Parts: sequence; structure tokens; C-alpha cells
Amino acid sequence: MGYSVHPSAIVDEGAQIGAGSRVWHFVHVCGGARIGERCSLGQNVFVGNDVRIGDNVKIQNNVSVYDAVTLEDDVFCGPSMVFTNVYNPRSAVTRKDEYRRTLVRRGATLGANSTIVCGTTIGEYAFIGAGAVINRDVPAFALMVGVPARQLGWMSRFGERLPLPLAGDGEARCPHTGERYRLRDGVCTLEQ
Repeated sequence: MGYSVHPSAIVDEGAQIGAGSRVWHFVHVCGGARIGERCSLGQNVFVGNDVRIGDNVKIQNNVSVYDAVTLEDDVFCGPSMVFTNVYNPRSAVTRKDEYRRTLVRRGATLGANSTIVCGTTIGEYAFIGAGAVINRDVPAFALMVGVPARQLGWMSRFGERLPLPLAGDGEARCPHTGERYRLRDGVCTLEQ
């Protein structure tokens, strides 16, 4: 098997889970889910059929990853954060054919109790603050806070705030790693 599943968890037949992954108490993984290596699914996590999860993803307690969500490698989902897959749900109206895809790029952090409205893309290494509501695409390395979320600044791959303006041009180094970041025309990139 190569991964561990707590006895209280349910992993439906057909689900694929990578080596070294851990599935904790009261988790339900649906049969169509694809989960990478070295992932951690905390207590009371739900993973739908049409879900793709990369390697080294951490999903904290009480998170439901619904159909049409893709999490790339190294994504962090904080406790009780929320994904949606229908933009305008009604109990009496079936909209399963209207799911909007959500993509969370490599290394992004989704803070505790944040909400990601379906149909959005979260850029690589973006940092979504606790309780924020994301209702539009988020640039790579962006720090987002509030309801609805607004950009407050930029974050390094290590998770440190970068002293860069919100728009325009600039350069900064991560205070922890020394990696250099460049802001050009409002787009932040890591210099290689």
C-alpha cells in the first residue's frame, strides 16, 4: 500500500493515494480521487471524485475538497478552509453540470477559514490570509487578506513578507533565504 489510513477513515475503491501519504481520523476519499505522495489529510477531511492533489500537500482538519478542484504540489490548506464548485447554488436546482474548476498552483497557502470561490486560480506561492474570501484570480506570490480579499503585499516561497510595492517595479530579497524577487509591471517573479 505504501500509505497509512486510520481505521475510522473511508477510502473508496478506485482512489489513488501516493506513497508516504497519511489519511487521518474520519476522512472520506472518494473513488475517483488522485492524491500524490507524502500528503497529509487531517481529521474530518473530504476529497471528492474529480479532485487531483499533487505531492507533499497538507490538508488540515475539517476541509472538504469538492469536485473540480486541483491542488498542485506543496499546497497548504489551513484548518476549516472552504472550496466551492457551484457559483450560484440552490437546493432545488441541480447544477452538477455547471461546476467551475478551481486551480491552486504549487506552494500556495490557504489560511484557516479562508474561502475559495469556484472558478478561480491561485498563483504559485500565493498566501491567502486566515478568513479571506477569494472571488477572483490571485497572482503568484501575492498576499491576500479580507472579505472580499484584496492584495496587501507579496510573499516569498519561504512565506516571508517581501518589501515590494503592490504595483510597478521593484526588487527584494527574502529575509530568510536571500532569494531575489523582481516586480515588473505588477508581476512578481523569483530570479533564478
